[in-house]
Amino acid sequence: MSTILYLAHTETDGTLAKISREALTAAQELAEGMGAELAVGIIGADVSAAAESIGSCKARFLGVSGDEFSQGRYASDVAAAEALFKVVTPDVVVAPASFRFSRAIPGLAVRVDGRVDTHLTGLEAENGNPVAKRWFYRQRMMGEFAREERPWILTLDPGCFASFEGAGSVDVELVDAALPEMRTTVTGIQAPDADEQTIRPDAKTLFVAGAGWTKKQSDGQSHVQEAEEVISQFLGVTKASLGSSKSLVDISGEGQAVISFLTHLHQVGQTGSTPRHTKGLATCCHGEEPHVVGWRFINERRAINTDASCGWAQGKADVLYVADAFELVKKLNELLA
Repeated sequence: MSTILYLAHTETDGTLAKISREALTAAQELAEGMGAELAVGIIGADVSAAAESIGSCKARFLGVSGDEFSQGRYASDVAAAEALFKVVTPDVVVAPASFRFSRAIPGLAVRVDGRVDTHLTGLEAENGNPVAKRWFYRQRMMGEFAREERPWILTLDPGCFASFEGAGSVDVELVDAALPEMRTTVTGIQAPDADEQTIRPDAKTLFVAGAGWTKKQSDGQSHVQEAEEVISQFLGVTKASLGSSKSLVDISGEGQAVISFLTHLHQVGQTGSTPRHTKGLATCCHGEEPHVVGWRFINERRAINTDASCGWAQGKADVLYVADAFELVKKLNELLA
């Protein structure tokens, strides 16, 4: 009987992130479809709480724990993953495409002479064999593929599977991992305050600002400072995630003022990210294909634009508010406050 190894790492508080729980759902469904045994391997300073949080999963639980595994480092993460792999010797390894594992898991494939595919958006069993899915060409084509080589190591992007929920008491087999001489020391974490962080993948709402915010308004003047205040207030009240069209990020090349807290990391669309928030609100955006492609996985789409014939009105938005975004978002801020 084949074996599937699910790998995860704990967060700084000892829990499992949502993306890790989603990958567990994928691994469990794959194991059921293949008729394979499932093993769960967790890496962290203390893995007991994380294991119990998913204890209802019918699997063999293993862990690599210790202070040296509390923070993500390539050398320690690869060593821990390799130690878990050697105990289980699986045919397939499933892991979340977190920042920490996206760096380390490809190295595991090299060490165990396996094959690796990353950033998958689907995984299922067909005729007892694993089949992976991934978007190609800027999320315009979905591809399905399989490999005969084993072990096959896979990482899954967030938002593609339901988050596994089900705590229970489990016994975790602790595995020793031989660490090389460590040349990296984690001395601390520097992070902005929660209100200053505007990219929030787990937020329910995505707020996208278009180039119209920096253009001349009805009085013939641009109001970039006011736009920053209105958008910041909306994000502070709603805790929404902020996105932007490429035109707004690059508008400085036209000699125009730019909203100061927008970067290329905020880009949504063909040249940016493809988020998976439950709801999306586009403001001052044209709604043409290069931008809308980034909304492929948004469940409910709404837009604000003064042009009733803009791209959003052509069947791309569930609701289009034909209004001035400045005035409408100001009113929203008043009501929400």
